[in-house]
Amino acid sequence: MLYYIKKYPLSLLVILAVIYLSFFKPPSLNSELLKIPHLDKLVHLCMYGGLSGMLWLEFLRAHRKDDTPLWHAWIGATLCPLFFSGVVELLQEYCTIHRGGDWLDFLANATGVLCATLIAYFGLRRWIS
Repeated sequence: MLYYIKKYPLSLLVILAVIYLSFFKPPSLNSELLKIPHLDKLVHLCMYGGLSGMLWLEFLRAHRKDDTPLWHAWIGATLCPLFFSGVVELLQEYCTIHRGGDWLDFLANATGVLCATLIAYFGLRRWIS
């Protein structure tokens, strides 16, 4: 466990932030922000895009000098955030009373992970190595 804390400290903080944002009870607001259509989907895209992007960034940074295969990053920075987002949506639906799971939220999560993966694979990977 200490290995992961040393290698991926920012990713762990982002994971904790996503968990908190996914399960806290949001305050009731009468704000102009609520009038923006699909703002929550944009927030989901940014949360999971940031999570996947941070995982890619820290993986590429931590393993640029060793022979760790890139498929580890595909699993850890792409498949795991997708699985995590699905579990969070199911937990929101069945284990909370103030949150509801939504398939469109999961689609926004998957879009964020896909965007971060494409940016990391085609841009960040070449820049770091």
